[in-house]
Amino acid sequence: MSELRKRMHDAMLLRGFSERTRETYLRCVSALAKHYGRSPDTLDTAAIQAYLLHLITEKKLAYASVNQAVCAIRFLLSVVLGQRTEAFAIPMAKVPKRLPQVLTREEVSRLLDHSHSLRNRVVLETTYAAGLRLSEVCALQLTDIESAPERMCLKIRQGKGGKDRYTLLPPCLLDSLRLYWRACRPKFWLFPCRSGEGPIDKKTAHRLYHAARSAAGIEHGGGIHTLRHSFATHLLEAGVDIHTIQRLLGHGHVGTTMRYFHLARSRLTSTTSPLDLLAPH
Repeated sequence: MSELRKRMHDAMLLRGFSERTRETYLRCVSALAKHYGRSPDTLDTAAIQAYLLHLITEKKLAYASVNQAVCAIRFLLSVVLGQRTEAFAIPMAKVPKRLPQVLTREEVSRLLDHSHSLRNRVVLETTYAAGLRLSEVCALQLTDIESAPERMCLKIRQGKGGKDRYTLLPPCLLDSLRLYWRACRPKFWLFPCRSGEGPIDKKTAHRLYHAARSAAGIEHGGGIHTLRHSFATHLLEAGVDIHTIQRLLGHGHVGTTMRYFHLARSRLTSTTSPLDLLAPH
């Protein structure tokens, strides 16, 4: 399995797959190998289909998780092993269209107020204020803060899809970052790990978000990515145009950003019903 794993890893690396995607695909293929107790390149179509059925009916995995396994196995078979994909009838599970969760402005304030330390608060404040992905806030460097009055922005290096972009640096966030810097004195990474040799671990950022959410008594709210959804939704409710939000989020297609229209409650509740337009009887 080790040689096959290396071949698959190198194939993904050559195609520019993100670290997270590479880890996910390798984990899915390793689970397939563990299930049968032998290398995946020895499995036939029937065995793979039986495994997918096992994931759905016995392990009761979410559709998104099954789709990850399907995509990983397809990549292994077609790209790494060079097999014709037409020969494999692998069912693709349908992913339900669910709206992302968001926090209200009041809930975001409570979340920040219940952070256990100054660093934790600033990590969450930065994530929300700039609309960052988890990987992006963890990878921030001190030099990414462009605080000159004519700039006032955060530079996001190699975001999703390997793209650089700029996003918001509001004055209140800059004040918090300066307070944090005076207290913690980070040297290279804005939010370093315990040793200071690398960035904060993604799992650590997840944990501090959940700790603050629990302390604030917020029962919903998903993971830390909820702050990014809340950022986009609150901007839309404030009247910011969809194309500006698209650029701030780093979305490649405006259609991805359009889903926040469904979350902007002020736009929905302020809409006049056609019943109100009818002439009185």
